[in-house]
Amino acid sequence: MPSEVSWFSALCDDDYEFLGSPDPELHSSWEHCRNIVLTADRYGFDNVLLPSGYALGIDNVAFAAGIAPMLATSRLLLAVRCGELVAPQMARQLATIDQMLQGRLTINIISSDIPGQQLESEPRYRRSTEIMFVLRELLNGNGVDFQGDFVNLQIDPPRIRTVSGRSPLFYFGGLSPAARDCAAAGADVFLMWPDRTERVLEVKQDMDQRAAAKGRKLRYGWRSHVIVRETETEARAAASRLLSKLDDVTGQEIRQRSLDSASAGVARQAELREGSDDDGYVERHLWTGVGRARSGAGAAIVGDPDQVAAKIRELEASGIEAFILSGYPHQAECDLFARHVLPQLDHGPLMFEPDPVVV
Repeated sequence: MPSEVSWFSALCDDDYEFLGSPDPELHSSWEHCRNIVLTADRYGFDNVLLPSGYALGIDNVAFAAGIAPMLATSRLLLAVRCGELVAPQMARQLATIDQMLQGRLTINIISSDIPGQQLESEPRYRRSTEIMFVLRELLNGNGVDFQGDFVNLQIDPPRIRTVSGRSPLFYFGGLSPAARDCAAAGADVFLMWPDRTERVLEVKQDMDQRAAAKGRKLRYGWRSHVIVRETETEARAAASRLLSKLDDVTGQEIRQRSLDSASAGVARQAELREGSDDDGYVERHLWTGVGRARSGAGAAIVGDPDQVAAKIRELEASGIEAFILSGYPHQAECDLFARHVLPQLDHGPLMFEPDPVVV
């Protein structure tokens, strides 16, 4: 099966020429983020992630509604935060946007804390499992009669439906035990941030077992940055240039802005940086420098076109079927990756019947 190759739109003010040095021309705005998405669509990327943020950037649901009629073929992977909206309202929004996209919506489930409300990991992910269950039922066109620890809902089947009449796929990431159990119960595509291939295989084996215990099966995705140039030397020079104006204090301030800055996944990205060489490489083509000024996915695949494509194929051989990539600046790196690497890849949107959510 071909892998899904997706790009990223920097809706949360996450676009730079030099990491840590804000550029007003690269701040998230309707025009700037629209241009990134339309570039990805024009080049034939299978999907585009629209991230969600509170303090930074612009609203991703409003953005999705605005950009949907402009897209020719790309899907949108819309991030939604569990607990931000009640499930029926969220389902109504998602079904409407799916109609605007002619059935090309996918959903990234986010479980971070909400400003002003903090939960321990286990109850926070239990809340997400309940919301995923109710959301899937509604998006499948079913009525809901559910009483849980966080969701209590009795509602008739919705009139507003997705184009297919079925729920879009749920993408989900998280490394803590509670996050893994939540993903095993409700996710369709389990997303991993960059790591050594042997570690990817370890996580995949654990998640296969957790999902099988619930009678489910997961697919797997990889979310990272990429820096591709005509030669490896040029790619490494571009990586060094990206950090050339960053100081440690500014980098730490940027990392701590995120609501997930203390998560298990972020901690693992920090471990990778600490285990890298003097130039920030934990493997020859896996560079951890991005994580010095970013919470979340903190590494990039770096190399010439053949080397980047080879790394992606290595990950495919490890069971990765979806890639969500980005680079700095996002529109320029999208152009480079699309011209130099994308033609080498056998890719297409993920299409399969998901298993039910288990609560």
